[in-house]
Amino acid sequence: MEPVSPIIPSFDLEVDKFHDHCGVLGVYGHPEAAKLAYLGLYALQHRGQESAGIASSDGENLICQKGMGHVQEIFPKSVIESLPGRHAIGHTRYSTAGDTDLRNAQPLKVSCNKGQVALAHNGNLVNASAVRRELESRGDIFQTTSDTEVILHFFARSRQAGIPEAVAEALDKVVGAYSLVMLFKDAIYGIRDPRGFRPLSLGQLDGAYVLASETCAFDLIDARYIRDVEPGEMVILDSRGVTSLRFAPPAPHAQCIFEHVYFSRPDSVVFGRSVQKSREMLGRYLAQEHPVEADVVVPVPDSGVPAATGFAEASGIPFKVGLIRNHYVGRTFIEPSQAIRDFGVKLKLNPVRSLLEGKRVVLVDDSIVRGTTSRKIVRIVREAGATEVHVRISCPPTVSPCFYGVDTPTRKELIAATHSVEQIREFLGADTLGYLSIEGMRRAVEDSQGRFCMACYTSEYPTTIQEPLIALRNRD
Repeated sequence: MEPVSPIIPSFDLEVDKFHDHCGVLGVYGHPEAAKLAYLGLYALQHRGQESAGIASSDGENLICQKGMGHVQEIFPKSVIESLPGRHAIGHTRYSTAGDTDLRNAQPLKVSCNKGQVALAHNGNLVNASAVRRELESRGDIFQTTSDTEVILHFFARSRQAGIPEAVAEALDKVVGAYSLVMLFKDAIYGIRDPRGFRPLSLGQLDGAYVLASETCAFDLIDARYIRDVEPGEMVILDSRGVTSLRFAPPAPHAQCIFEHVYFSRPDSVVFGRSVQKSREMLGRYLAQEHPVEADVVVPVPDSGVPAATGFAEASGIPFKVGLIRNHYVGRTFIEPSQAIRDFGVKLKLNPVRSLLEGKRVVLVDDSIVRGTTSRKIVRIVREAGATEVHVRISCPPTVSPCFYGVDTPTRKELIAATHSVEQIREFLGADTLGYLSIEGMRRAVEDSQGRFCMACYTSEYPTTIQEPLIALRNRD
């Protein structure tokens, strides 16, 4: 068996997961717009923990506040009160393009011949490097290393008189995944790329309108979900209400399947479908495809819980919370001088020995990326007394990196890209290993028309990927 690529040690379970990309939010026409944006970002914190920002409009000027860290750290009461006006947009960031730096925190705000504009972006532009070089050769100066900034440059350069036309012209020059909220002094635009990679929903609250990456943000502020912004649609929120424009010709849809596997909160409706329902169905089909004789079904918390619930219901094997997650582990810790094996995972997960000892355990998780954390969890379960450990994964093997707004390892670091299922099972130390099939995944999300992007499982990308990006993600 080939050795698995070395990984930088980490004390966070999420090191062995695809990282959440970003979350965007907009509030138009509410007297407490900035406060609602803050609360909405709180609900979207899982989509990005690196930085956050809010920009508001008082009808004349845009004011922007940003910072590194979590939402509650960046926005004390005094900062929220410095953001006046009835319109606001917000952003939580986990970088997929650009450095980890305050200058890359969003929203990005500029002034140009079309007035002031602030932009927040969820996604990734696959041609950003090429178009940036083109703009720089013309003399444009960039303030960030984020791919998002190229949209603002094209917008400012547009000779179109109307703002919708200028936005459309700018977007015609970029390729990839983008769900955008754009704030002007008297309007907010909500935009999804023609393939609809990333989610964006429209809601209403007391006569105001709200945009958010996930509907869980609506729930927190008592907004009512109206509908999704459609792929290739530009929704304009202004004094006229809601105006819908199509800025691009139709394209085959490519909604990110990982939103339903892992990224989105289970209490959200994403792409018009309950995430909780999708994950339970993933578990049900997993149980049908990979049955096993066992005594308990144990989820890897927290993301494995819905699929484990579905697996247990379909198999008739009792569901037990056999691993307890410590949610209060911060970014700092004191490690004993004498090394403790699997310390990082033990810091976050502890087995319930009374539920595992002497049992045949089905361990259900949503994905395996590198495999290093899964290996440690299997070992912890065995050391707690499990007689057998059967690992079940509620998605297919992840064999390719993502280029559409998800921070993924290089192909070399994806264990399934270079190892067979049997080799992975051996590496994990599991008695058996079963992945959900692509067909089972499509059934679970009722995708009979091929509307989801599954490139991370199939290596079939819905857009052309530039060679420098491919080389970067495929590097050894």
